[in-house]
Order: sequence, then structure tokens, then C-alpha cells
Amino acid sequence: MGLKRHPAVAYVAPFAVFIALRWLPFPPEWLAPVRFILVAATLAVFSRRAIPGRPSMPIGSVALGAAVMAIWIGPDLLWHGYRDSWLFHNGITGIAQSSLPVQLKSNVFFVAMRVMESAILVPVLEELFWRGWLMRWAIRSDFENVPLGQYTAVSFWTVAALFAAEHGPYWDVGLIAGVAYNWWMVRRRNLADCILAHAVTNALLAGYVLVFDRWQYWL
Repeated sequence: MGLKRHPAVAYVAPFAVFIALRWLPFPPEWLAPVRFILVAATLAVFSRRAIPGRPSMPIGSVALGAAVMAIWIGPDLLWHGYRDSWLFHNGITGIAQSSLPVQLKSNVFFVAMRVMESAILVPVLEELFWRGWLMRWAIRSDFENVPLGQYTAVSFWTVAALFAAEHGPYWDVGLIAGVAYNWWMVRRRNLADCILAHAVTNALLAGYVLVFDRWQYWL
């Protein structure tokens, strides 16, 4: 079976490209546009048939996405210095601090690409990987024979935990977000609902970063 024909490629390839590009030595101002172009191309070539159509409950998905965004920033708003704790500031999780050069904050092209990446590409590629593939693959290796949204405790909590780990110093709210998106998948059994919820979370967070100068959320 050719690589392109393997059923997992459509779900895994965009995420793998996105993660791999973090390790390439691009200047920061070019990383976002290069990553956007390459990930979008990967989605177009490998994942077109796996990307779902319409959400079954758009209003509920939007509401869930907004709630997750509120949870994401809530602890830092309610408790000053909350994320300075050793639980979130250590050699394993990293530091809740943006690594982007200051001058990029006023680079309109970079900011536009970063917002589009966060609000459009990331929800698609992450939902394909986490809840489209891994949540099913953790149940059976022939994941295509596992219905979307099928629940087992192992698959549900494994995906939630790994989703949390992916978010470094924000692992606590990442865990809550992972549980929320997993629950929505189990409830709706429609990947488009999770993509929409995730897109709303990321779009609102991008707006919060730019309006309130909270660049630490863009690590």
C-alpha cells in the first residue's frame, strides 16, 4: 500500500508536518507563513476526503469553543502569578513566555498569518489527529472500523492527557480543553463540530492575545 493510500496518512500527516517544522531553522518571521503554506498543502493533498462537512450542532459548538477559551485564560486572570508555580514553570513543561521577537508584534503580515494558522489550520489538523485518528486508533489499530466518537476510558483519557502535554506550561487548561473536545466528539460523533469548537477557541484566544498584548499564549 502506497504511503498516500494508507488510511492513517490523511489524519496524521498534517499534524506531523506542523510539529516537524518547529525544529527547522527558519527565522521567526518566516516560520508562520512557511508552516501555513506547507501544512495547507499537506491537508489539500492528503486529507481532503477526511475533512468533514457541516457540524451537526453549530451553536453548541460555538458555545463550547467560547467556554474553553474562557477556561484557558481564567486561572491567569483570577490568580496573579498562578502560572509561575513549579507545576507550570519547569524544565519539562517550559515557561509561559512567548519566544517571538518583540518586533514581530507590529509585523502585519506575520500577525495575519499567525492568526489564520491558529484559527483555521490548527483546529483542522489537530482534530484530524487527536479525535479523528488517535481516539479511534487507541481502540483498534484498524481505526476506520471504529465509529467516530466511540468511547472507551483508555482512548478518551489517553488523548486528553497527550493533548494536555502538547500544550506545555498550559497543560492544566489543555487537559480541560482535551476533555471538553473529547466529550463533544462522543456526544456529537461529528468531527466538524469539534473543529468548529476548536476554531472558536483559537480565534477568540488570538483576539485576546492581540487586543490585550498577552503574547505568552502564543509560545
